[in-house]
Amino acid sequence: MLEVSDLHVFYGGIHALKGITLSVSSGRIVTLIGANGAGKSTTLRSIVGLARPSQGVIRFQGEDLSRKPTHQIIRMGIGISPEGRKVFPNLTVLENLELGAYNRSRRDFAAQVEWVFSLFPRMKERERQLAGTLSGGEQQMLALGRALMSRPRLVLLDEPSLGLAPLVVQEVFRTIQTINEGGATILLVEQNAMAALQIAHYGYVLETGEVMLEGTGELLLQDERVRQAYLGD
Repeated sequence: MLEVSDLHVFYGGIHALKGITLSVSSGRIVTLIGANGAGKSTTLRSIVGLARPSQGVIRFQGEDLSRKPTHQIIRMGIGISPEGRKVFPNLTVLENLELGAYNRSRRDFAAQVEWVFSLFPRMKERERQLAGTLSGGEQQMLALGRALMSRPRLVLLDEPSLGLAPLVVQEVFRTIQTINEGGATILLVEQNAMAALQIAHYGYVLETGEVMLEGTGELLLQDERVRQAYLGD
C-alpha cells in the first residue's frame, strides 16, 4: 500500500531523514519506534506533504506522493492523527469531527460519525462539548476519530499514547487494533515501544534519521538491542 524509498529531508542545515526506506502492506499495523529526534514524525509529515523531501520517492498504492499537496493526499485515502492531538479547543466535538470530513458528502458524514461514536462512546456523550474542556485521553480519542472521518485506507498515528494514563493507553491501543480489524491499515509512530510492538505486525527502529533495525513486532520485542534501548531491560 505504501512504499517509502531513499527518503532524505532537511530542516535548514539539519539532515533529519538520511535515506529512509520502508513499506506498509495493506491490512497491517506497522510501527516506527525510536528516541526523540530519530525522524519518526518527520517521516509521517513527509508522507502527507507537510515536509518536502530533497530526495527519494513516496508511493501510495503505486502513485507518487512526493510533490502532491496535503489536501490531495488526504483525498487519496490517507488520514493522520498528529502528535499533540491538535484538536480545535473552541469548537465542539461534533464540529471537530465535521472538519475531518470536509471532503465527504453530508450522507457519508452521518454514517461515518455514527461509526466513530461506536468506537468512542464518550465522544457521543460529549458531542456538544467544547474540545478544549475534554481530558487528555478524550482529546486523543477525538483526534483519532477526526482522522477516521475521511474514511482513510491508511491511518497515520503520531504518538497516540503521549501523556496519557496507563489505563487510557490500553484503551487507545485496543481501539487501534479494532480500527485495523475493521479494514484500515495503520502506520504508528510511538515512543511506548512495548505497547506498539505488541500490536504491530511489523516494525522499524529509527536512529538519527536512519532505519537501524526492522522485523516483525514479535522479533523486535525479543531483540536484545531493542530491549536494552527501548524496553528498559
